[in-house]
Amino acid sequence: MPPEEFILLGDALWLDFVNTARGRTADPPDRLSDPDAWARWSSLQNVDRTSPVPFADVLEFRARLTDLAEALHGGRPTASRVIAALNEQLGLSAGRQQLTRVSGDWRLRFAPFRPAAALEAIARSAAETLADPRMAVRCCSAASCSLFFTDDSPNASRRWCDAALCGQHGVVERRRGSGARR
Repeated sequence: MPPEEFILLGDALWLDFVNTARGRTADPPDRLSDPDAWARWSSLQNVDRTSPVPFADVLEFRARLTDLAEALHGGRPTASRVIAALNEQLGLSAGRQQLTRVSGDWRLRFAPFRPAAALEAIARSAAETLADPRMAVRCCSAASCSLFFTDDSPNASRRWCDAALCGQHGVVERRRGSGARR
């Protein structure tokens, strides 16, 4: 079975975007190596990339979001340049406020006039994660994996991006380590 071009285990659109520059090896390949790869990733994620954005701006935005993921994982404050980049993308969304009924309660929601462009959708995903106090961003605990994911488990104890792949590998490594100490 050939390896998948993109790893989509972040549980949030923005983390899947950040993870295109990360992986399960010491020196992972950049999966957004060119505009065609960006087009394939956008299509796979079902985000609209019809608004022309220079590819260099896509990579710069990914770098800012990587800074955000690292800060959230490390429990550090978010840099103002990251918030500025998010607000710049969020400011491109045109729409209106709208009341909607959710489970019998009224909620004020933003209703866009058009589908969000890819970077706008990614920014909204990052903003929603940042604004949710119950959501934690983690980096996989497997030694060779650098993928980020969201952790909204009840006790915030999730350790691996994929328990079957990275979690099982961690168990094997612990067994090897404990056997070597005997």
